[in-house]
Amino acid sequence: MRIVQVSDFHYAEYTEAFFLREMVRKVNRLRPDMVVLTGDFVSFQPMSLAFALRHAPACAEILSGIECPLRYAILGNHDYVVGPDAIAGTLREHGIPVLMNSAVALERGGQRVWLAGLGSACTSDADPAKAIPHASASEPVILLAHEPDILPDIARYNVDLMLSGHTHGGQVRLPFLPPIHLPELGQKYVEGLFRLGPTQLYVNRGIGAVGVPFRFRCPPEITVLTLA
Repeated sequence: MRIVQVSDFHYAEYTEAFFLREMVRKVNRLRPDMVVLTGDFVSFQPMSLAFALRHAPACAEILSGIECPLRYAILGNHDYVVGPDAIAGTLREHGIPVLMNSAVALERGGQRVWLAGLGSACTSDADPAKAIPHASASEPVILLAHEPDILPDIARYNVDLMLSGHTHGGQVRLPFLPPIHLPELGQKYVEGLFRLGPTQLYVNRGIGAVGVPFRFRCPPEITVLTLA
């Protein structure tokens, strides 16, 4: 199974439509078996919540151009502040299921893989006990969790792989200095691959930007993972 992960779009404030469409074209060229979108489709600042709600349908419409039979999303902390029901609703209307403390079973090659998704931990809506299924040892569990720093809690469950975003990889990385600003629950696991106990974690740097309208020495990322 070839999985593509994309995260942290922050559409309309700084991420323009042409950039998001180019991302969709690149994802389609990869021909993945599944695409997972790990949150923050819009932003709650610097523009108003009304601005974010107004542009959420356009973001979902562009993302609906992803040509893949399996497309799933979770919401990020910005989405929860703006309005989780509204953001999830417009994604679903455009054919992108949203996992909110829930899981689905995926059948492939006579085997079953579980895909679970959490709510945002920053807004106290993440419920691992509800989302993560009690799978057998032969049934891998993949968890979509926007904030990576909850890994120590997730490692206590039967989770094989956790996919997160949230950190933007630091977004602005000055030479010889650590990231200047990292968000709550995104300060320990900043980017790339980690392992804690039975659980592997991959943190995607995301597509968009917050705070300042640019990235520096921290390019956007489309992640390709192959499950063997």
